[in-house]
Amino acid sequence: MCLELDLWWLLLFPAFFALGWLAARVDMRAVLKQAKSVPAGFFRGLDALVEDKTDVAAQALSEVSRQSGELELHLTLGKLYRKRGENDRAIRLHQALLDSPDLAAERRDTVRYELAQDFRKAGLVDRAEEILVKLLAGNLSLAARRELLDIYQQDRDWKKAIATAGELRSDAHSFSHMVAQFYCELAQGALYQSDYAAARGYVADALAANRKCARASLILGDIEFAEGHTEAAIAAWQGIEKQNYEYLTLAAERLFDAYEKLGQPQAGIALLRGYLKTFPQLEITDLLYQKVASYEGEAAALDFVREAVHARPSLSGVYRLIEARLTDLNPDKRYDAEMARAVVQKHAQRLNVHRCKCCNFRSRAFFWHCPACGEWESFTPNRSEIQ
Repeated sequence: MCLELDLWWLLLFPAFFALGWLAARVDMRAVLKQAKSVPAGFFRGLDALVEDKTDVAAQALSEVSRQSGELELHLTLGKLYRKRGENDRAIRLHQALLDSPDLAAERRDTVRYELAQDFRKAGLVDRAEEILVKLLAGNLSLAARRELLDIYQQDRDWKKAIATAGELRSDAHSFSHMVAQFYCELAQGALYQSDYAAARGYVADALAANRKCARASLILGDIEFAEGHTEAAIAAWQGIEKQNYEYLTLAAERLFDAYEKLGQPQAGIALLRGYLKTFPQLEITDLLYQKVASYEGEAAALDFVREAVHARPSLSGVYRLIEARLTDLNPDKRYDAEMARAVVQKHAQRLNVHRCKCCNFRSRAFFWHCPACGEWESFTPNRSEIQ
């Protein structure tokens, strides 16, 4: 009996081997057949994309999509149209897909999501929002909420943005720094309208969302100063040092004005001198030079700017140093010095820029919200000399 079983096993092994070989052959033939069935236009389009020839790629993929009913190919073509700024073509393509009775029900939300992006790119934000709101109950709810958050920021609808960010909050991303900025936008608007109570409430909400929000402290100081609470304003602005000392640059002139209002300009100068000594990267040398010159005289201002430039050389500092020495020069040398000062000033204005730490976008103006990548609180408050 045992011998008979061994013989059966010996006969089965070659059979298993033959079946495996046959299956592999069948699979390989199927793969080769599928590869040969891919239209040549698809490869032309793919090659054009690699070469960044989006116009050629769009034309090639369009020809293939007319021959093929593959949804993924149509979606890719729609994205390509959108990237090229051909929003009308993308909208027509996705609308045609939605009108097709062959489109599976489970894929309709995917096409609607693409259509919403088409509308948004075309500037039809209301229509995009209408579609995205309807997607919130489906499988694309997360992506739809992210798109809506971008739309609400674009429309400056900060209350809706706050609510949407709250719905997106997770262990991986709290959105706290972003929500704090939304509340700051509301606080700034209330402050412009002299609604100090509302502004205070929004500032409190901003600090509750992110206690490190330097902008909230900056606005709180503005509220206190506007209401005549000068010492409270000073305390609010000084609190920025513990949150993010780099933003003291934005509070420096406010702090001096507050001390000046209290009749203590020298205390304001001393405070700013201390900040500059502790944090030499703060862009307050020019401000301090003017205040020292006004209250302590040109000689003291010259000593200050010379010390500051030697500690941290910069084009703007050199400009002020040349200006401070002009009065000591005879007319001939003064003419040369003025020419040198003008050249330094020109280059300082060209090179001194605020820079986004996320996308490296550069601007002479300061933004809380980067206009290039949309990141909040990413702009350097202190300009840097960049070639």
